[in-house]
Amino acid sequence: MKVAFGSDHAGIELKLFLMDKLKEMGCEVEDYGNYDPNDRDDDYPAPGRRVAEAIHEGKAERGVLICGTGLGISLVANKVPGIRACVCSEPFTAKMSRAHNNCNIIAVGARVVGRELAWMIVQTFFETEFEGGRHARRVDMISQAERDYSRE
Repeated sequence: MKVAFGSDHAGIELKLFLMDKLKEMGCEVEDYGNYDPNDRDDDYPAPGRRVAEAIHEGKAERGVLICGTGLGISLVANKVPGIRACVCSEPFTAKMSRAHNNCNIIAVGARVVGRELAWMIVQTFFETEFEGGRHARRVDMISQAERDYSRE
């Protein structure tokens, strides 16, 4: 599986750790920035958008985003058509985001969770499959709302 990663300056260390862990699971990873923890000018919207666009364009299947809280970077990702990004601070929500909502991006807060908890969250996200069934209808409703307001 191809996985796109992105972070702001606050998330670089956690991003590199999680990239290594997913490589160990056999994933192919690509880093869409930020690359320098001292570069505070590459604000979270830029890498969040790059990761979401990579998924939208079929360059990656899923994404992992990291900023201080996970919230800001997920907001920009959710503006890209077809993206369902969720912020998770514990594994249960990560599991449900995949099983019931078929989310394709997970976001975590580097200032909210430690690296071992972040790994449990991300690992759960990647090990959980979408259940489909009654949940597919709901995901279709989300997609329809997106199309209703789309300019594409």
